[in-house]
Formats: sequence, C-alpha cells, structure tokens
Amino acid sequence: MVLGTRPPANKDGIRPLALADSDDVDEADRALRALGYNPVFKRRFTKWSAFSFALSISGIYGTLMTTLVYPLQAGGPASIIWSWLLGGAGGLALAISIAEVSSAYPTSGAMYFTMKYLAPAKHVAILSWITGWLNMVGTTAGTASTQYGAAQMLLAAISIGTRSAYEPTQGHVVGVMAALTIIHASINSLSTGWLNRLTRLYAGLHLAVLLSACVALLVLQKEKHPARYVFTHFESFSGWSPAGFAFLFGTLSPAWIMTNCDATAHIAEEAIDPSRVVPLAIAAGSITTYILGFLFNLVLVFCMGDPATLARTAHGQPVAQIFYDIMGPGPAVFFTIMGFIVLNFVCIPSIQAGSRTLWSFSRDEMVPFSKTLYTIDRRTDTPIIAVWTYAGLCILINLIGLASQIAIGAVFNVCAVALNLSYVVPIICKLVGGRFERGPWHLGVWSLPINIWACGWNMFMSVIFLLPIQLPVTPGNMNYAVAVLVLVLSFSVIYWFAAGRKFYTGPRTHAHIEHGQAVVDERPPGEEKTTALPAGEP
Repeated sequence: MVLGTRPPANKDGIRPLALADSDDVDEADRALRALGYNPVFKRRFTKWSAFSFALSISGIYGTLMTTLVYPLQAGGPASIIWSWLLGGAGGLALAISIAEVSSAYPTSGAMYFTMKYLAPAKHVAILSWITGWLNMVGTTAGTASTQYGAAQMLLAAISIGTRSAYEPTQGHVVGVMAALTIIHASINSLSTGWLNRLTRLYAGLHLAVLLSACVALLVLQKEKHPARYVFTHFESFSGWSPAGFAFLFGTLSPAWIMTNCDATAHIAEEAIDPSRVVPLAIAAGSITTYILGFLFNLVLVFCMGDPATLARTAHGQPVAQIFYDIMGPGPAVFFTIMGFIVLNFVCIPSIQAGSRTLWSFSRDEMVPFSKTLYTIDRRTDTPIIAVWTYAGLCILINLIGLASQIAIGAVFNVCAVALNLSYVVPIICKLVGGRFERGPWHLGVWSLPINIWACGWNMFMSVIFLLPIQLPVTPGNMNYAVAVLVLVLSFSVIYWFAAGRKFYTGPRTHAHIEHGQAVVDERPPGEEKTTALPAGEP
C-alpha cells in the first residue's frame, strides 16, 4: 500500500479512518505514522477549540470554588494568596515542560508514549509501564474528584436555596456524583464533532461567569479586608505547625487545578497540526489559568469576611458561603449553579481525555482486556467501551467519599501526586538521557531551568500531599492517598511480573486497531499481514 492512495478495505468493508476520508494523508497523519501509529480518529480540534479544551480542563471558576477549602484550612487569607503564587508557578513550569515534549511526540499516549524516545533504551519497557500506570491513576482521580466537586456544588446550591433546611450528606454527594458521571459518559459517547462544538462554547462562558462574579463581589462587599491583611494574615485550622510548613498544604489547590494539563496532549490524534496546536493550547491555557486564578483568589480574600466562619460552613463550600454572606440567597444560588455548570464543562473533556488515555494504553496492551477496550465504535468513531470503563473507574474511586468529607481529599491528593510523578519521570529522562529531539514548539535556552524547577518543586510537593491534611490524625481525617496509590501501584507491579514483562517492550508501533467488530490491519507496507494481534506479541 502506498501512502496517499486509498487502502483496500477488509472483508467487512472497513478502511482505516484517516485514509478512508481523503485521498491525501495530511502532514499530521504522516507525522503520526512516523511515530509508529496509523491515524484512527478524525482531526477536528483547531487552535481555538484546543485552547478552549485546555482552559476547560482547569475550569478555574468551578475548580477554585471546589478547592479553596484546602488553603483556607492550611493558613487562611495569606495561605490562599501565596500558595497560589508559589504552587501555581510550579504547576506552570510543569505545564510548559509538558507542552515542549508534546510538540515533539504528539500522540494520544502523551507523556507515557514519550518514554519510548526519552528513556534509556534498555529501560523503556519498565519506565513507560510505571509512567503509564501513574498517569492512568492520576487522570482517573482527577476526573473523579471533579465529578465529586460538581455534585457537591449542586447540593450546596440547593442547601443555600432552602436556607440550610436541607444539609447534604456524604451519601447524597456520592449518589449525585454517580449520576453526573453517567451523564457525562453519555455525552462522550457522541462523535468527536459534537464534543468539539461543546468545547468551543466553553471559553466565552467561563470568562463571562468569572468576570461577573468578581465584579459583583467587589461592588456589593462594602467592608473589604485591607491589603496588609490579605497578604500577611495567617490563621491555620489544620493543626500543623510551624506556619510555613502548614501553608504548604494549601498548594494542593493550584496543584490539583493545574496538574491535568497534559489532558490536551491526549487529544493530539484528534487535533489539526498537533505538534503546534497542542503545545500552544497547553501553554496558553495554563498561563491563562494561573493569571485568572490569582485574580479570583485575590477578590475572594479581599471580600471573604471571617475565615474561621468560612472554614466551618454548613454548605461545605466556602466560596458559596462568601456569595451568600455578601449577596443573599438568590444571587448565591445563581453563582453557585454557574460553578456547577463550569465543572460540568470540566468533566466532559476530562472523560474524553481520560478515555483516550485508557484507549492508548489498551492499544499497547498495557491493561487487562485490551482487545475489548481499544474497540472503536463504527457509528461515532469513538472508543465507547473505553469511555464507559473509565467512567466506572471514576465512580468506584469516589466511593471513598462515603467515609467523610475529609477522606475524599485523598482522591484530590492522588490526582496531584500520581500525575505529577507521571510527568516528572519523562522530563528527568529528557534531561539526563540526551535522546530528546525538540519539535516545532520549544523553550530554547529556557528549557533546562524550567524543567529543573518543574521537577524539583513537584517531586517535593508529591511527598507533602501524602501527609495527613489535619492533626491530630483520626480515621475520619486520615489522608488515604497513600493507601489508594499503593493499592493501584501494587496491582500494576504484580501485573507486570505476572504477565506484562513477558510481552510488553514499550509503546507499540503499527498496532492493529479493532474498528467495531472488524480488525483493521495497520501494519506498514512489506510487513506480514495478520487478522488479529496474538496475545502477548508486541
């Protein structure tokens, strides 16, 4: 078969998607083939929709409403401001480092796939296996915690609307979370075209909501805190000391909000000119999130009132309580519902990115039931089985929320720790391996210092995020992130020694992709054609 000509259909009349749609293979598809994969998805994401996707993953208005409780409890007003500036700078350095690597290797496997080109050749298999599993765990925890936050936001709005006559329970939050996850998975069962249209609507809506909320707070709050109070008043409710150490726990907010920045890289095979569009979207989205997050935090702290009262709010949402105290129940319900809507726009692309992650791992036979998981639905050209499997995992991990409000913090911590480590390992390999060949989007002379700062800060914070959030430690406030992380990593290690090491040699190339019920042969010209990929064969 010669590139640029229509390939022969298999016995069921199925052709590889990218070739069946056009007689000419575009440059992005040629680059993907050079990396070892044939195109399967249709490329619909442009610069704007990719940027909107990146911005939607952070969802700063809704996600900051969800996580403000962590810096608030860690150290009050000053902690909220400085944890964002410092922690956000670490997250931004990591995002820009990821963008640079994604430009060189734009595939749905994202950072996991880059290990094939960055890690020492003899260690590619084990390092890519570990990186992949860390990324899968972190991505799943990120989506799960966002779903939980959306459920919590909706119930907080109901509580405010009933003037606290209704108080949400942990069971209510988990139940609503499960229902929302099912709805978002259903939306992700649509074609990529529909998902692209939804994503493009998001950026304008998000900015309008954020701006209107900030203006309303500044206008209606007559008794604002002075600047000295905002930047220097430290008041910890966590039990940790000294103050400088307690403040570090507040950086979970920017870490969680910004840590899933590689999600845009997971749609690289659905983007137009991904080696430029994807890294630009990651960098621009992260910089925008950092700036908007600082401004929103600043407004909230100037207007927040008594931090001790906010830390004990019955609604479970300090920001919703700020709206209520300043505006009254009606506007508070409105802005809280808008936070819920924004979080829905975070959850939808998060499931899309997560399911593409699971699909890319199954393409490389990294997970059990890979043959089933990498099936592409012939009606929508999307991996529906991977979508629903991923959604089920998100619901499962959120069951920890039945224990307590504090216990669910483990899911937020697992997200930050697992994703940070899955990013740091490839970047370290890039720094010490000497195999990196930069793409069209790169950092130039700034690459080395930014990479070092990103790795150093995020490795340090990964240790902090595994410690208990509050003292003294009880079963109700224990940080279960360690237990969750150890459980999943233990499974991946056992699976590696029991089966993985026998067949896995690193990210596969020219894998056979199952399209519907038919297997589409994607081996390059000259290689032996088969009708199925034998189990255990690379």
